Amino acid sequence: MRKLHLTNAKQRDATVGMLTLKPKPRPHLGLPTMRVEYRRYTGAAAAGLHENLQAAHGEDYGQALVEGDPDVDIEYVGQRVGRTDRIYLSHAGEVLHHAPEEVELIINPDGSERERRAPVDVPANVTRDLPARWTGKRIAKLDAVRRFVLTRTVALQHVDGLTYDYLYAIAKDLHDSNEMMLMGGGDKGKQPLLFIPNGSPYRGLLEGRIDGERYMLLLHLSNMELKSIAKKEGES
Repeated sequence: MRKLHLTNAKQRDATVGMLTLKPKPRPHLGLPTMRVEYRRYTGAAAAGLHENLQAAHGEDYGQALVEGDPDVDIEYVGQRVGRTDRIYLSHAGEVLHHAPEEVELIINPDGSERERRAPVDVPANVTRDLPARWTGKRIAKLDAVRRFVLTRTVALQHVDGLTYDYLYAIAKDLHDSNEMMLMGGGDKGKQPLLFIPNGSPYRGLLEGRIDGERYMLLLHLSNMELKSIAKKEGES
């Protein structure tokens, strides 16, 4: 069982268990007695690509396609594609024999590019020594599901009697208020949660449910927040 270090409203910390919830299986395509499977087939060889057809038959090669099907290479087209390997190509279409240099692209909320830079190593901020922190920022459940895209959910589980009381109290508090608690990472809890070095940063939303003496404490993770873009002057 994986462990998670977190704090509560009184900033008292504990290490508890963390389980990944398995999603319900999706409906299967096909008939009850027959499954549908996807297969890939070769659609064109190198000679059938636009640039090569243009070089061989001119700018307007539509009539050449009608008369002779120069884009169809019967030795390759229609063959089933099995296992493949990924290769990188240069802008000129040449095979690169080593991975290209990575560039980190920073995007503004409106989708415009803000900055390009070399990737920076970012350490994890939720560790054995750094807990996921209770920020005190409560969000109504209805507002939370409209504001955040929840991409993953983990269940927090007690490992002994003391952590049962600890987690049950958190779950009851959130259940009674019908709210979610925003959890933060770092020393002051102002950063998104980062569980592994250079991993994906997540907003953490803690949800609690109780039924008698039973409880369920869920940590919803989101890496996408829905924000409205302010209209510029003159736009309708």
